[in-house]
Amino acid sequence: MSAPMSIPPLLVDPNQILMTGENPFVRLAPQDNDDYTTSVSFWRMTFCPAGPGHALFAKSELTDNKWRIYSDNPAMTRWLQQTIQGMLTPALKDESTPIIAATFQKTGDPLKSYQETTTAGSDKIVCSWSNMRDPMMLHTQPGTPAGRPYGLCTVFVPALDASFSINGKKATGKAWPRLREGRPFSTSALAFSESWTQAR
Repeated sequence: MSAPMSIPPLLVDPNQILMTGENPFVRLAPQDNDDYTTSVSFWRMTFCPAGPGHALFAKSELTDNKWRIYSDNPAMTRWLQQTIQGMLTPALKDESTPIIAATFQKTGDPLKSYQETTTAGSDKIVCSWSNMRDPMMLHTQPGTPAGRPYGLCTVFVPALDASFSINGKKATGKAWPRLREGRPFSTSALAFSESWTQAR
């Protein structure tokens, strides 16, 4: 008779939790490379030092190839620029870009088809994801990959199809399949239960 399988002990991440929330993204290119003509990072913040809220960072031919920032919590957005978003996208460390007041709404089933709608004045900005691949969980520690001061734990839902539009006009390009840690991935994905940490 074989010995019973041992259950590993509960592991508590020793690092300081900076924030938790959601961070879906859209990256579109006309060809299968990383020269993205549209880059969008959406945040729904459950908590961080600057409080909860939403932020949308978008750069596309629809924004004249310049970054636009939409939010309902400017302090949270500037905190993201100073920390995580600024690390991920160095150009967004520049806080001279104005923040456009907006409201936010999500719809759909994250495992099938999902949409984030941002409304700012008369503008309606829509990010859409569909044709989903299997979810995967990624967990890193601060310092890995090399040069990243923050750790990450998140559930990705890769999307083979994604789009970004303003007032019904869609950005050119498409999402492209990728591999991440040997798993099927995409240049566009949902990211839920996303928590960033730093060493104490």
